[in-house]
Amino acid sequence: MPQYNGIGYWDRLTAPVTIERDTLGSVTVRAQDRLDLARALGYVHAQERFFEMDLMRRRAAGELSELFGLATVAADRKARKFRMRARAATILQKLPSKQRQLLNAYRDGVNRGLNKLSIRPFAYLLTRTHPAIWQSEDSLLVILAMYFTLNDSSIYRELALSTMHATLPKTAYQFLTATGGSWDAPLIGTALDWPQPPSADKLNIHTLDPALLQNHFTYNDHMPGSNSFAVSGELTDGAALVANDMHLELCVPNLWFRTRLIYPKQHHAKAVHDISGVSLPGVPIIIAGSNRHIAWSFTNSYGDFADWVRVKLHPEDSSRYRNKAEWKPIKTYHEVLQIRNAPDETLIIHETEWGPILATDHDKTPLALAWTALHPDAVNLTLAELEQTETANAAIMIAQNAGIPAQNFIVGDREGSIIWTIAGRIPIRTNNYDPRLPADWSMPNTGWNGWLDATQYPLIHNPASHRLWSANARTVTGSMLTLLGDGGYDLGARAKQIRDDLYARDYFTPMDMLAIQLDHRALFLTRWKQLLEETLDQSANTNQFHDIKQSLEDWNGLASTTSVAYYIVHAFRQEVIQRVLDGFAAAVRQNSPGFKLPQLNQAEHAVWILIKQHPPHLLPPGYRHWEDLLQACIAQVAKRMRAQPGGVSAQNWGKYNAAHIQHPLSPALPAPISNWLNMPADPLPGDNNMPRVQTPSFGASQRSAVEPGNEEYGYFDMPGGQSGHPLSPYYGGGHTNWITGKPTPFLPGPAEKVLQLHPS
Repeated sequence: MPQYNGIGYWDRLTAPVTIERDTLGSVTVRAQDRLDLARALGYVHAQERFFEMDLMRRRAAGELSELFGLATVAADRKARKFRMRARAATILQKLPSKQRQLLNAYRDGVNRGLNKLSIRPFAYLLTRTHPAIWQSEDSLLVILAMYFTLNDSSIYRELALSTMHATLPKTAYQFLTATGGSWDAPLIGTALDWPQPPSADKLNIHTLDPALLQNHFTYNDHMPGSNSFAVSGELTDGAALVANDMHLELCVPNLWFRTRLIYPKQHHAKAVHDISGVSLPGVPIIIAGSNRHIAWSFTNSYGDFADWVRVKLHPEDSSRYRNKAEWKPIKTYHEVLQIRNAPDETLIIHETEWGPILATDHDKTPLALAWTALHPDAVNLTLAELEQTETANAAIMIAQNAGIPAQNFIVGDREGSIIWTIAGRIPIRTNNYDPRLPADWSMPNTGWNGWLDATQYPLIHNPASHRLWSANARTVTGSMLTLLGDGGYDLGARAKQIRDDLYARDYFTPMDMLAIQLDHRALFLTRWKQLLEETLDQSANTNQFHDIKQSLEDWNGLASTTSVAYYIVHAFRQEVIQRVLDGFAAAVRQNSPGFKLPQLNQAEHAVWILIKQHPPHLLPPGYRHWEDLLQACIAQVAKRMRAQPGGVSAQNWGKYNAAHIQHPLSPALPAPISNWLNMPADPLPGDNNMPRVQTPSFGASQRSAVEPGNEEYGYFDMPGGQSGHPLSPYYGGGHTNWITGKPTPFLPGPAEKVLQLHPS
């Protein structure tokens, strides 16, 4: 168990440090300088979360198989091709000395905390392995792991887009992959017009061989993202009010760690820095939170920060490739995968000046990946400077130079200002190539030319509306959008509902922000319900869907756990989108067998146009007309529901949308132990495409709102709890409040346990 009370001694400390925990295990660390604070935070993180920290560094480095053997070899093969451990070591040497000192102090604290446990963390007992010591570059690997989490889907999506672009007529490709449409709610500009469908002379899906369809294709809505929104002091009692709920895969314990850091200000005798929010175990800083002067938040930006480069090999020597000036040798690296209970495996990795060669294009041309995460200056601890920042204007400069995956960044200060920009590096692209498709960077002036200067970043400062919002959808237009690119923006329905909720009030308190975060009105599905009812009314056999019609009567316009109607409408939409999109995928499969569509977050626009216009040439093969397809979708939904115990009337949304929040090891353990480690299977209100994003294992990894300077009146909830030790009183602590939407105070409560660390 972690050490929660008492007094400890450590010669690395320069002054006493106090570590307090409240009833939820929220940690407050008090120290006399920032390095001692980092040592103490590392100590706490290691004792509570070392296994989870270990998984993150190993995931980025491709070293999971050292713990888990053959089960994780495929994941390691994919990750090791990036050689992230070697890159992290290079990054470490290039960091400013103060940041290296911070990482080294944190490293010492982690290893001290690990060594002070009387027995190694329980996960290593279960796996019969031993933890490896923490190194300074491991903290950089944790940041790189977040690059994988937030960018991975966008990167590999572009490979499928290239195949679509090469196979489909131009009008069909544009129809499926446009950047936005009527659901847009950008901060700047208006909604975009969606392109019209391709004509019959360009594409005829209906005449395709039905064998090209894949009936097991699943359309998936959810994506790593988040909600963030803020109002200026004009709409509060004076300070800005910032809300944030970051959407990620949920687990036990939670990704984040509730943390408060308190240490003296330099040159101010009695003043202190007081920062509260969430830290990320493995990294010695507060990621998002408030410091009595500013409050800041993040959402995944879904700009395009990775490009595939077509590698032109020498016609007589495939070990050389062409850059802009000459033929260069391809660098070759040998990476050894150490696999528990199995022989080592050596990977041969080929790299260009742009990045590693990881794939081939539709015409078999090798592709190298240029990605911000692969550049030495794309990872740093600059974000730590927000701890001591006192204005929103100053925070913007820090965010724009932060070495993190590019994020929407919303900040507000106690004087009432609110600002939106992008945090993280933005590459400068030259020669106007389409960044969503592979390009030949051996051509003159094609590729990346350094990083965008901070003065050129998209920025919105104190808008006239006094409101800002961000929900992974397109935020800007015109030249700003060109700078950011399109990495797979979300549909915009969620952002639109948040925007409209913000405009529905002229005065805000933290509880008003919570009401928006918990908004699970099914505005987005209203038209799908109407379409479903119209299709049922047109059915020739009125008795065929009697149970479906009857269950639709409980529709209350909410994604509520007791609603059978919501489940039916949700399932109907999924079924329609899957079948319609599979028709386009079948057209690609004529030339590319086995092709699978990438995540098309804007596909709602395309599908809705088709089911309203009913173009016969774009109807998937096997259906007589569009009404036939819609009725087949209803029949499939009804069949699945009738096959479940209790039939249609017993299949409410809560049964489908029950929490499935697991400990990383639980899938491999017997049911009694697994159930003990996991959170309860509580039914969850909410869904994608509404502010309250909640699916069984994906949703708000935290939920907060705070006014800088008035932190006592803010709230903070998160699932899964603080501690990674199942016998800890803090295992799952606070999870019930997250489930029920009950606000927990933003600041930690009174100290329940106190640990004091003194210099030897």
